[in-house]
Amino acid sequence: SSEVLEAIENVIQDVLKSLAQKKAPVLTVANRSDWRNIEFKDAVGLQMIPHCATKQIRSDCPRSAPKFALMLKILSMIYKMVQSNTYATKRDIYYSDTLLFGSQSVVDNIINDISCMLKIPRRSLHILSTTKGFVAGNLSYTEEDGTKVNCTCGATVFTVPSNVQGIKNLISHAKFMLIVEKDATFQRLLDDDFCNKLSPCIMITGRGIPDLNTRLLVRKLWDTFQIPIFTLMDADPHGVEIMCIYKYGSVSMSFEAHHLTVPSIKWLGLLPSDLERLNIHKEVLIPFTKQDENKLASIQKRPYIACQPMWKKEV
Repeated sequence: SSEVLEAIENVIQDVLKSLAQKKAPVLTVANRSDWRNIEFKDAVGLQMIPHCATKQIRSDCPRSAPKFALMLKILSMIYKMVQSNTYATKRDIYYSDTLLFGSQSVVDNIINDISCMLKIPRRSLHILSTTKGFVAGNLSYTEEDGTKVNCTCGATVFTVPSNVQGIKNLISHAKFMLIVEKDATFQRLLDDDFCNKLSPCIMITGRGIPDLNTRLLVRKLWDTFQIPIFTLMDADPHGVEIMCIYKYGSVSMSFEAHHLTVPSIKWLGLLPSDLERLNIHKEVLIPFTKQDENKLASIQKRPYIACQPMWKKEV
């Protein structure tokens, strides 16, 4: 926590120095949405390059001054929370002053910028996010507050913990892990007693695009148990994109790749080629939209597709 306080103090010191020199203070943040700032490494996934292109949030520019003020406001909230050892969710921060922040996405974006700027994971900033992911199967662990969680009891579903970093005493006899894209598919497999019938396994769903906690848990389980991980996704560009997020990460969170990606993840299905192999009639399939075409074109250009001949064929 002293590391967080020191990092924030350094930022504020720079602001004060600029003011003392009668200069307009600026905050410098990495451009997290720029592919030119990203390098692809097979063993890590998408990670931010060390000396990446940055953008300045200026206090004297009408377009960026509001963001400059909001960043200082959230830095001040983080500083107080770290000092008092209290936590808040991203939602709490937004609702502390909805008029000032304007929307939840503004808060989320600023928190990620601050985390990237300070080079400190969001969890260490005492900011939690509400989790939407579920976990089930052969797994038990203790949460940070001492609560014991045992997913092994029948078809019990647990919400992914909001502080993955704090969980300990992880125990599992699982032979593999299955990541399921859709909540409905996840529930169906549970109802069919999939976790016990095939062999002991752990099942996780991010219920669509996974949130940070779900990705952190997948990585933590991989680090702890080193078991094979498979993904079960829709055979459409959206499903492929979600699998790539679990496996190789995302551009916007590339600065945290080492905590979030699991490059050994295998694409189990549903493969586009499965549709022909299983003789699924075209009339039961959802038609391809313009949005799907754009998403597919974007995926085909990504660096990780080049090193996956099987994927290249599928997409």
